[in-house]
Amino acid sequence: MTNAQPLPVERHADGFATLTLEQPGKPVVVLDLELLQRLDAALRPLTGAAGRDIRGLIVRSASERVFVAGADLKAISESSDDQLDRYLAFGQRVFCTLATLPFPTVAAINGAALGGGLELAMHCDALVAAAPASRDGQPAKPYPVGLPECSLGLCPGWGGTNLYPLSLNDPSDAIRRCIAGKNMMFDEAAASGLFAEVAPSQADLLATARAWLGSAGAGVTNYTEMDPWKRSPAQATKTLLSIDRVRAETTPSDQSEAILECLNIGLTQGYQAALDAERRHLVRLRHTPKAKEALAAFFARSK
Repeated sequence: MTNAQPLPVERHADGFATLTLEQPGKPVVVLDLELLQRLDAALRPLTGAAGRDIRGLIVRSASERVFVAGADLKAISESSDDQLDRYLAFGQRVFCTLATLPFPTVAAINGAALGGGLELAMHCDALVAAAPASRDGQPAKPYPVGLPECSLGLCPGWGGTNLYPLSLNDPSDAIRRCIAGKNMMFDEAAASGLFAEVAPSQADLLATARAWLGSAGAGVTNYTEMDPWKRSPAQATKTLLSIDRVRAETTPSDQSEAILECLNIGLTQGYQAALDAERRHLVRLRHTPKAKEALAAFFARSK
């Protein structure tokens, strides 16, 4: 338990509410421990009496540039093994709270949604997105969406190994992209089935998300436990068949074996077992030469 200031939750007259991911003073939203604590402080009351009059929740970003840029790579790089495991476990718990709220939820994707940012969004019942807007008279630049962790020698740690194949029309494509750490650009993401709706413009994004909550969202079944494969048995069967196919065509690596193991565990042993495996692999992988070199290069570029 912390004394973190909850992220702002605005309630609207139509019964819907909007939760805003914000980090004042920072150019983009990053899922550091403080933000996770603020998200937890905002969500916990909504699981009880404070959430009884809410018809649905929109999760949006205060950043104009991105939805969420990802996890805190500094924490992943510099924490002790125990500290990193606790950081990952806390994020997993917070995201599962979001996934099991007693009303439908939708992520409003206004820009790049990468790594932990996409994992957060996929814990909502749906993603609604808008194409990038032009700025200062310049043509709009497509934004990336995906799980780039493996390109850094790592693996997803907040459920991405299981939620990505569940969220795309083609689970084989999701697995390949996850193993390669290859992002999609906006148009690819829209064609992949990741988004339940695409708003006509950035200005219409929240209205489109609210409309989804009022129509398709009204039919969403609220689960008290997070077990996404039970929600889509047909996709689970397709994904299970995809694992061997992707393994046969993939050059083995530490990352590919971690992804495929976590996915198989989720399908056969349940989502919590998959989360436990993700944490174990991510803590291990960040010590490998590939991850150390990739993270050092990332921080050098950031300077």
